[in-house]
Amino acid sequence: MGLLVDGKWHDQWYDTDKTGGKFEREAARFRNWVTADGSPGSEGKGGFAAESTRYHLYVSMACPWAHRTLIFRALKGLESHISVSVVHPDMVENGWEFLSGDAQHQDHLYDSAFMHQIYTRAAANYSGRVTVPVLWDKQKETIVSNESADIIRMFNSAFNDLDGVDSGLDLYPESLRSEIDAVNERVYDTVNNGVYKSGFATAQTVYEEAYTALFDSLDWLEDKLSRQRYLAGPELTEADWRLFTTLIRFDAVYYSHFKCNRRQIRDYPNLSGYLRELYQVPGVAETVDIRQIKQHYYVSQRTINPTQIVPVGPLLDFDAPHGRERIAL
Repeated sequence: MGLLVDGKWHDQWYDTDKTGGKFEREAARFRNWVTADGSPGSEGKGGFAAESTRYHLYVSMACPWAHRTLIFRALKGLESHISVSVVHPDMVENGWEFLSGDAQHQDHLYDSAFMHQIYTRAAANYSGRVTVPVLWDKQKETIVSNESADIIRMFNSAFNDLDGVDSGLDLYPESLRSEIDAVNERVYDTVNNGVYKSGFATAQTVYEEAYTALFDSLDWLEDKLSRQRYLAGPELTEADWRLFTTLIRFDAVYYSHFKCNRRQIRDYPNLSGYLRELYQVPGVAETVDIRQIKQHYYVSQRTINPTQIVPVGPLLDFDAPHGRERIAL
C-alpha cells in the first residue's frame, strides 16, 4: 500500500490522524472519456474514440471497483475489443505488482513490474494513490480514466457500434436514471465505501458511525428487495452491479477483516437471493475469484491483519437456487 509523490514511489499507509480517524478516499485524477466519435465527454479531454483493440484495462480480481469494469466488459460483449492485464493479488511494499512470465498476472503491454510504472508512463511526475481499474489508450500511451464509475458508463454505451457488442443492453437507461443515481449515492457512501470506512477507521466513534450507516443501508436494501426484483425497478441496471461487487466480498472479507459483523449477507433472505441471482447471470461468475479476493485483503493489509493469515472459510454457494422468481418484474 503506497503512493507516488512527484513520480517517486513511497510505501505509506493511509494517514487518518489528520482526519480524526476517518478514512477519506482520494478522488480519481484521470477523468477523460471514451466516446463513440472521440468528442469530449462530461470531463477531461477529447480525442478518445471508441475503436476496437485501442484500449486496455488494468484490473485486480480482488478489487471491487475494478470488478465493476470486468462485469460490464463481459455483459456488453467487449472482450474482443478491450484487452486486460490483471495484477497479482498481493499489494505490499511496491503496491500492485505484476509477475513477468506469469500469464495470469503479467502486464501484457509493457511487461511492467509494478502498476505505479503505468501511472508514471502516463504522467512522469504523478502524485497520488495508484489504483485500479485503469483504462489505458494504447494509441496515445496514456491513462484515459481511473474512475470505475466513469469507465462502466463508457462501456455501457460508447462502444455500441462495434461488431459483437450488445448494443441493446442499456444498464443506465434514461427512464431510470434518477432512481439509479439516488440508489448509487447512498450505496456508494454507506456500503461500497462504507465497508472501507469501517475497516480503515482508527477511532472507535468513527468506526461505529460507519458501521451503523452500513447496516442501516443493508436493512434498507433488504426491505427494497422484498418488494422489487432489482434496485431501480424491473430490470438490472448499473445500480445492481455496483452493489454486487461489495456483496460478493462481504461474507468472505468485510464481515471479519473490516469488523462489519452485525450480520452476514447470508442472513438477509432477499439480499442473499439477489446476490445469487446476479452471480448466475451468464458471464458474471467468470469475473469472480474468491481465492484472490481473500488473498489480497488478508495478506496486503498488514496494518489490519499483521499475521497475514488467510482464513480457510467461509463456505459459499453462489450457485444455489436464488428464488427471486417470486418477485414480480
